[in-house]
Amino acid sequence: MVLFITELWERFAYYGMRALLILYLIDNAAGLGWTRERASELYGWVNGLAYLTPVAGGWLADRFLGTNRSLAIGALVICLGHFTMALGPAAGLYVGLGLIIIGTGFFKPNVYTMVGQLYPAADPRRDSGFTLYYMGINLGALFGPLVCAWFAADPRFGWRYGFGAAGVGMLLGLAFYLWARDSRLREVGLPPPRTQVSERVSGRLRLAPEERRRILALGIITVFVVFFWLAFEQVGSSLNIFAAQRTDRRAPEWLAGLVPAGEIPAPWFQAINPLFVLVLAPLMASLWQGLGSRAPSTQAKMALGLLLLGLAYGVMVLGAAASDRGVRVSPWYLITFYFGYTLGELCFLPAGFSFVGKAAPARLASMLMGLWFTANFVANLIGGYLAGGAERIERGELFVVFGGQADFFLIFVISCLSAGLLLTLLLPMVTRLMRLPISSSSSSPSPG
Repeated sequence: MVLFITELWERFAYYGMRALLILYLIDNAAGLGWTRERASELYGWVNGLAYLTPVAGGWLADRFLGTNRSLAIGALVICLGHFTMALGPAAGLYVGLGLIIIGTGFFKPNVYTMVGQLYPAADPRRDSGFTLYYMGINLGALFGPLVCAWFAADPRFGWRYGFGAAGVGMLLGLAFYLWARDSRLREVGLPPPRTQVSERVSGRLRLAPEERRRILALGIITVFVVFFWLAFEQVGSSLNIFAAQRTDRRAPEWLAGLVPAGEIPAPWFQAINPLFVLVLAPLMASLWQGLGSRAPSTQAKMALGLLLLGLAYGVMVLGAAASDRGVRVSPWYLITFYFGYTLGELCFLPAGFSFVGKAAPARLASMLMGLWFTANFVANLIGGYLAGGAERIERGELFVVFGGQADFFLIFVISCLSAGLLLTLLLPMVTRLMRLPISSSSSSPSPG
């Protein structure tokens, strides 16, 4: 419960800020008036670096600080970053974003590792535990864009209040964690013993052959993480702009009085995904548990997730093709897309984090979780520059299939489906490296 609530508030802050960032950057009236290309590239760097710094954060936690202390440090630095964006001048944008990135490096790998420390490697509750914990993440992801975007869109407040609401959320999470950790997490996430620190610093760690095989399996899977996150993280950039510029956002009569100027804020569409997660996650967890030994392996769930994500982007190809005719399209395109997107996410991400816990040696758990996030860095960086070049693709300067923005979203249909099919072909090899029967459920792995 402590980790659930703490992560909820951290995700509230991060997703609230992320929902506003690119729209703030391209806003010519009250924002910074950047070009879409420049804003998308910065968005890619921010999101990417937020996944790269966990490499250092995990290393420090494994060797010196422990996951418990690292998490608290990260939450404090994140608070400072959000309040810098809210209270400082426009020139303080980079300082605020830099603090959020550094704080996330301390926070992100260690909260997932601490969840893993609650379950033995062969515990049959492990995959379902990560899936249900993922609901806490999505509660924050649901309310962050709703609250922060409401403040940002209301003429009485504006962008600064939106960023400030994110900072208040992280402050609440930090306060709760410091109050509750000593009673609930007393034996979890402690700093390593001094003798163990000396051994790690001197470089005398030795890996058994089985550990090397599992790390190799993790390396193979990590390649496919790049393809997943490349498509997954378009939500805050190209899909956010699609919601703002190409989607009919007129509020229905029952909602018109609750939204600024009778129009649904574009970032609110980013709350659809976590809402679907909250509805579908318990059903997915029950499904895996109910299937028992017949359930797909952890790595097979990841292949399925890629395929579902590719199919979801097929909906966006249709929506973009309709909007290319110069009309704002129905919000049902985005709603339908997010349904398929969420099914892919629920197959891929909880299984992916569980896979790291199974494959990583315990003494390297936080560092390898951080290395896992380097794939996210690469994907976000590529995705940012790809989104920045979306206008060139829309004009047909690079290639033409359907024409217009439909061709941009087609990239993710092809990349996800191709990666999902390739991973499916590699499943027997990955399973052998993990020493798990091909037909075994990832929720009840053999000890290896």
